[in-house]
Amino acid sequence: MKKKIFALLSVVVLTMALMVGCGSNKSDDDELVVYFVPSRDPKEIQSATEPLADMLKEELAKEGFEFKNIRIEVGTSFEAVGEALESGTAHVGFIPGGTYVLYENGADVALTATRFGLNHDSDNPADWNTAPTENTDKKVTYYRSLVIAGPSEKGQALADKINSGKKLTAEDVKGVTWGVSSNTTSPAGYIYPSLWLQENFGLSLTDLPNKVALDNYATALTQLASGQIDVMVTYADARLDYADKWTSEFGRSKSVWEETNVIGVTAPIYNDTISVTKNSSVMTPELVKALQNAFMNIAETPEGQDVISIYTHKGYEIGDSKNYEEEKKAQELIKSMQ
Repeated sequence: MKKKIFALLSVVVLTMALMVGCGSNKSDDDELVVYFVPSRDPKEIQSATEPLADMLKEELAKEGFEFKNIRIEVGTSFEAVGEALESGTAHVGFIPGGTYVLYENGADVALTATRFGLNHDSDNPADWNTAPTENTDKKVTYYRSLVIAGPSEKGQALADKINSGKKLTAEDVKGVTWGVSSNTTSPAGYIYPSLWLQENFGLSLTDLPNKVALDNYATALTQLASGQIDVMVTYADARLDYADKWTSEFGRSKSVWEETNVIGVTAPIYNDTISVTKNSSVMTPELVKALQNAFMNIAETPEGQDVISIYTHKGYEIGDSKNYEEEKKAQELIKSMQ
């Protein structure tokens, strides 16, 4: 009897060991949730990224992870995506460095995006106004935030001052209506413009008497075109993405390059991240590695390029939290200014 029981237990233990061994490299999870931040029109992002689910499912299967469903969502705000990663309701998030730093207790950076550099990269804003901005074929891991003056009378007055070699004053920047990001963790739309104001004028965005919080850059450019705002802040160079719409949808007769001017340039900003949650049992080290490989492979295909171009990403490199130390310093400065 004892021998039979021992033999039965041996079979059970062996079976369990085999199951564990098989499960160490593979996953048969129900769902993986991927979130994007709403830096552009959410409907536009949702449409552009819809094919990603099948691409990611296929690539992860090659890595030994078979998900029944991959759900793509666009968050209502940058903070909402950070909170979803922190809570574990989102497994993967396409978020900027500022959002990652704010929520790093609940998220790890897996990948850093690369972008094509631009033909302009000067600290002097007037240099950006000598010719339209164009992409180059050089991939870079940073970008800048720009302060752009629009076609309104006040916007043009600031542009004339910059282009004639003069410097703006605190009175100049306080005398116009600004369009800023409603997402306070946005590096290009909030954090680095705040640093620019602090370094050049001893001001913060909260000191500006006339400002409008806007949900995305498309909205900001629309209001810049209509004269509802005189100045906006955005990534370099958002005008490339909306040059056609400036005349076809935003109601202008002249090109965006003729009617807008850069009046401020921030320090370089380390590129966006693909971050993963720390707070879900799904997110194992093996899955993180599989996701890194999957996204890098997807970025090498024409179909993948179509998806990631919504954020002007061109590829990905393995991420390192150390690269975002400057972002942490920026966040601390912002907190001290509030």
